[in-house]
Amino acid sequence: MKFTSIASMLLIAGMASSVFAADDSFNLKGNVQTQVTKSIADEDNNFSSGWIRANVGGQYKSESLDGLIMLRIFAPEFGNKNVTDATTDENGKVKATKSAQDKILADLYWANYKWNLGEKDKMNLKIGRWKTDWSQSTNFGTYLDKDLTKRGLWMRDYSHNALELGWIHGLSTLNAMVATQDGKANRGYVRVEEDMKFTFPLEVKVGYRGNLIDPIQNTAYITHRTAAYASFNIVPAFRIYGEYTCIYTQDDEIDEKASNYVAPESKYFKPGIYFQPFYLGMDFAPKSGILNTLMSNLMVEWEFIDKRENLYQEMDTYDEWAWTVAYVKKIASSKIQFSVYSENELTDVGLAFRLTTTLK
Repeated sequence: MKFTSIASMLLIAGMASSVFAADDSFNLKGNVQTQVTKSIADEDNNFSSGWIRANVGGQYKSESLDGLIMLRIFAPEFGNKNVTDATTDENGKVKATKSAQDKILADLYWANYKWNLGEKDKMNLKIGRWKTDWSQSTNFGTYLDKDLTKRGLWMRDYSHNALELGWIHGLSTLNAMVATQDGKANRGYVRVEEDMKFTFPLEVKVGYRGNLIDPIQNTAYITHRTAAYASFNIVPAFRIYGEYTCIYTQDDEIDEKASNYVAPESKYFKPGIYFQPFYLGMDFAPKSGILNTLMSNLMVEWEFIDKRENLYQEMDTYDEWAWTVAYVKKIASSKIQFSVYSENELTDVGLAFRLTTTLK
């Protein structure tokens, strides 16, 4: 590329930055995160997993439009490595294949159009890719979206490629989403969420998600997920919260040998099986004094997932109950998160640590 072209690009970028800065509606966003986990049962490694990554992008805000673009960047040694998939050839032999994945991920990008319909009513149309923060837990929850076999430090967020219509009326926020899982919109789901924040310290959420897009062009089972979440501050420094979900896959006969058959999103979504996971948590967040100096939050959570043997296809290996204790401390623009939690069984102890430093 010629020097004049480079200079022109830098000039245009500088002018655009000046305009945004003048309006004070565009801000650069970024943070650096480090996370490691250690299973006490894992004696072969110093850490069971670990990575260092950067999240960088920009956010635009105005009265009628919001927008965000964020990239997630991993070092070559961390994150999305070459993954090995096991496939079976025509003779029944297992063959390993490798597929490369990018180290820079388009993590979040969305545009949100907003309209004021009156003093108490607002509407918005959101298009792009974003994450849902459903359960606000440290280790469990978000059963409306995620795989039940996955849990761990701050596992609550789940990404959607979607179009969503939102309506805010007084204390209520209703969001209805249509999300796709492929470029032709032949795979996808409908997700509806109602969030009610009352004037007293109570928040209640209810939600539904079902893969209703799948059977339009495919032969597929429909899995219905309904969830309810509640959070209540007994006193300003002490909060109790929890989530309950019911997951059910239809029991109708489906031709799994059909050419357009698509498997359920998770292997454990077996026809006719109900899962009813829930968790309960307590959050202690001192507002002042020596305790506030020592910690920002101390959270204790218990989880129950019935029929756990159906999740992992193994018997007597996983307890139905699980627990976690999480410590959070905010120091200036950094946040430390440390968790001690159970893994396969209540007595299997795992450790997790994350350090997030926000850059502005």
